[in-house]
Amino acid sequence: MGAAGRDFHNFNTVYRNNPAVEVVAFTATQIPDIDGRQYPPELAGELYPKGIPIHSEDELPALIHKHKIDEVVFAYSDVPYSYIMARSAVVNAAGADFKLLGPQETMIKSTKPVVAICATRTGCGKSQVSRRVVKLLMENGKKVVAIRHPMPYGDLTKQRVQRFAEVADLDKHKCTIEEREEYEPHITRGNVIYAGVDYEAIVREAEKEADIIVWDGGNNDMPFYQPDLLITVADPHRPGDGLKYYPGEVNLRMADIVVINKIDTADSENVIKVRAAIQQVNPKAVVVDAASPVFLDDPAAIRGKRILAVEDGPTLTHGEMTYGAGIVAAQKFGAAEIVDPRPYTTGTISDTFEKYPNIGPLLPAMGYSDQQIADLNTTINQTDCDTVIIGTPIDLRRLININKPAIRVTYELQEIGTPDLKTLLGDFLKNLP
Repeated sequence: MGAAGRDFHNFNTVYRNNPAVEVVAFTATQIPDIDGRQYPPELAGELYPKGIPIHSEDELPALIHKHKIDEVVFAYSDVPYSYIMARSAVVNAAGADFKLLGPQETMIKSTKPVVAICATRTGCGKSQVSRRVVKLLMENGKKVVAIRHPMPYGDLTKQRVQRFAEVADLDKHKCTIEEREEYEPHITRGNVIYAGVDYEAIVREAEKEADIIVWDGGNNDMPFYQPDLLITVADPHRPGDGLKYYPGEVNLRMADIVVINKIDTADSENVIKVRAAIQQVNPKAVVVDAASPVFLDDPAAIRGKRILAVEDGPTLTHGEMTYGAGIVAAQKFGAAEIVDPRPYTTGTISDTFEKYPNIGPLLPAMGYSDQQIADLNTTINQTDCDTVIIGTPIDLRRLININKPAIRVTYELQEIGTPDLKTLLGDFLKNLP
């Protein structure tokens, strides 16, 4: 059971070359247009010359009965415990066992040191922590290569190993908006970043040009590689989630360093709750306090204006956040009104609001397909507002034509006090063999 990421990795590392097990299907959820495809034979290996079909998760009970399935492996992330056990009930009621694979079987060992950045939830601000870590390691004279959690939404065979070193590589690999949001910030800073489907093959290529590998995690999943240093990012805007979501609590319990991000915009009581959770499950972790302040080139462009806030898609959907950097900037810099886009949505963007009804009056930058990007563009242009605030990690104006004034919000990590990442990473490097 997956969403085109952890499921493929679990198969590749545990089942692909295992003659004692026959994998009959993948099921897919969370990501649009994944089901109905196939895990291709070129990736599935010699035991699966016809590949493996990918079905909608809705078909799971029928698949269990049809194929007399013995075991179902749950393999996606950023879900509450009640959600997992509800899926377990479906599987058990159909007669099969329900399983979660852990780090011992699924983490690959790299020949180079690995610094992994993970999170307790989607939308904690992990990406800016990853950028900060890469910058600090490079300042220490290290050749750093980042490897990103998978987002293989296109031709899986062609996406087996992807290397991004230039912005043109994003077009070459036909990247979605979500992929661009994660890859482009690394590229524009002069970093090389890998991603794809086969993470054994990916890390072996990355090792050829790296002193240190940085695992840039996603969707609050566990690292695919055995980390020598694990940094987990926690969000005080969702203070209880670190102990209620899978596998976010796993990341919290395994962490060497926990970064409490967004302290500048969180209630002090919620920060205290996050500290208490860390103390409860991982008292040996070093805690770093941090902020992610927002910046605008021209704050006057939104003061007194009616604003449409376009935010990072996954943060609002399965991340369940009801605001992002765009909303924060609108409130901070004096917008007169935040315009609700829901009366103006079309096509797949309307579908997104139906699937995630708690998103609220802001627009998720969904772009998993050309049609969805077109629907996003139409929705923005149809919305009756004065100015569009782009709160996504990339500038959407490079991909779509916005017919009204638009301004982009940027944000970077700023540590507060000590200990800080610079000191902690310096200590880590000194202790490397």
